[in-house]
Amino acid sequence: MPSLTFLGAAQTVTGSKHLLDVDGKKVLVDCGLFQGPKSLRERNWMDFPFDPADLHAIILTHAHIDHSGMLPRIVAAGFKGRIFCTPGSLDLCRLVLPDAGRLQEEDAREANKRGYTKHEPALPLFTEADAYQAITQLQPVGYNRPVPVMSGLEVEFIPAGHLLGSAYASVRVGGSQGLHILFGGDLGRYDRPILRDPVGVESADILLLESTYGDRKHEPDDDGERLAELIRAAVARGGKIIVPSFAIGRVEEVLYWIKRLEEQKRIPIMPVFVDSPMAVEALRYYAGRVSELDEELGSRGRDVRFYATSRFQTVQSTQQSKELTASRQPAIVISSSGMATGGRVLHHLKAALPDPRHTVLFVGYQAEGTRGRQLVDGARTVKIHGQVIPVEASVEKIDSMSAHADQSETLRWLGGFKKAPKTTYLVHGEPGPMSTLKRLIEERLEWRVHMPALGETASLT
Repeated sequence: MPSLTFLGAAQTVTGSKHLLDVDGKKVLVDCGLFQGPKSLRERNWMDFPFDPADLHAIILTHAHIDHSGMLPRIVAAGFKGRIFCTPGSLDLCRLVLPDAGRLQEEDAREANKRGYTKHEPALPLFTEADAYQAITQLQPVGYNRPVPVMSGLEVEFIPAGHLLGSAYASVRVGGSQGLHILFGGDLGRYDRPILRDPVGVESADILLLESTYGDRKHEPDDDGERLAELIRAAVARGGKIIVPSFAIGRVEEVLYWIKRLEEQKRIPIMPVFVDSPMAVEALRYYAGRVSELDEELGSRGRDVRFYATSRFQTVQSTQQSKELTASRQPAIVISSSGMATGGRVLHHLKAALPDPRHTVLFVGYQAEGTRGRQLVDGARTVKIHGQVIPVEASVEKIDSMSAHADQSETLRWLGGFKKAPKTTYLVHGEPGPMSTLKRLIEERLEWRVHMPALGETASLT
């Protein structure tokens, strides 16, 4: 009897890992990095609860680091099989995984240099070389093309509308009439720019469903008016707008709205900087896969400039980034990381937060324990690079740009099922939102819903 063990994204939003065991043969769906509180991050250093060398294959739903970020570590630990993913996910993994390896190595060097390590010497979780090895094991598979993963098990990727290359992994055990498991990955949204809507699914025996926004609805679409108001107010104060943003996926939508507001003359034209080399590269990948984008963008052709605002500038070098941080010129600065946990955006925040002229605008989910969550929750000080930074700038949040389906969008997607799954497992959510979504699904759809605990194993019948 097949079984499923929940090794991550179980009552938390990070570290997605689901181990499928079929007659002793193991396949891992997603291999994500834990982020957020130290208690979660420490799990990244634990040994895998199975021998990676015995793992037959890995299936990757998309390239976000909380789904892909442990691939270099599991490869370094002995996994030698194929990692099945979409071509778009392969593109983005070529960006995010080596970058993650470099950051791990830099963190270890810094810990050794400054002596704040419990280990002598401090070692990286994985290296850039490990990341490049993992990339060689990625096996791209187009959407809607069932392929064998091993004897008696096949996977088909279905567009999820969450990120370039994102997919539901539709896994069948024992042929077309056998057990059908749908690993939802992250569910995208309806009627949004950049990506097409998530594709509907009619049936599955077992469903894994994300629950990030299970207890809330996103702000209604206001055609960008709130963003316009924030930009106009910052310009009137002579300040900057600092936008912490995920380097892949979110930058594109932020630029889309700024460009649209400019074209409609609803905001003054001002410099817009993307201070993230990874984000700049990701823009090129998006431009190269217009067939996967919303039809409005696809009609503009294969040119990265369809994202470019009137005074659009990219920042590549560290020196350029430092000069931008020091500049007093009003501007919009989009920089990673999206939860303000690292990256160049921290330097911009250190400079901007103590000054009431500036605005810090969050445009995505802020997980518990992150610096971004502290700020949106109203913290008056935050610690950055060991310094306590006062918060005098305006801190704002726009949920409408989230790439995750909210409560109503999730229920809309579930409404496409023609029959109930035998069991729906809620994953990738914090306990509060997850409990709310569980209750709604049980009440409205009368489905069997379960919230698995970390490390729990379920028999799939």
